[in-house]
Amino acid sequence: NFMRRSLSFAALIALDFAMAAPAATLLQSLVSVEGVRDNQLLGYGLVVGLNGTGDKRQTIFSAQSLTNLLGRMGVSVAPSAILVRNTAAVLVTADLPPFTQPGDRIDITVAAIGDASNLQGGLLIMTPLKAADAQTYAVAQGSVVTGGFVAGRGGNSQTVNHPTAGRIPGGAIVERGAPSVEPRGRIRLQLIR
Repeated sequence: NFMRRSLSFAALIALDFAMAAPAATLLQSLVSVEGVRDNQLLGYGLVVGLNGTGDKRQTIFSAQSLTNLLGRMGVSVAPSAILVRNTAAVLVTADLPPFTQPGDRIDITVAAIGDASNLQGGLLIMTPLKAADAQTYAVAQGSVVTGGFVAGRGGNSQTVNHPTAGRIPGGAIVERGAPSVEPRGRIRLQLIR
């Protein structure tokens, strides 16, 4: 019984000490390492599987891109023979955080660059993402989630937000680690504003 009371008393003293101690501030919330930053990635891709809301015939590069893709898969077809209503040409962007390693997943953003009216329900097919040094750092693919929609038909329709842009959470797999900063003798810290 005495031992039980002693342990309880010791536990109370430890708890009281922990509550009285000042809150610690992490160093990373005050400073950053000079030269360590995100890297922006960019790619050009195709979103397929759209329900007639893709690019129209006037968007020539969509048909050319689809023809090139099919050609790499052994299917030969002329760009003029393709209707791309279910396909949209898109730009894909992402931020590659520092210290990212191959195999990690990052979020991506997809935006139509042709005259597609809606990316809802579309599937981005394999798209390499490059940094400013023209090296491929990630490959993106997946189902596009839009924050907007179009409802109705003809003159009686309503558009909410932007259905021509969307996200794919965890939609890119990192193929090459983020460019690292090699310390040269000293590491410099910068105060965060």
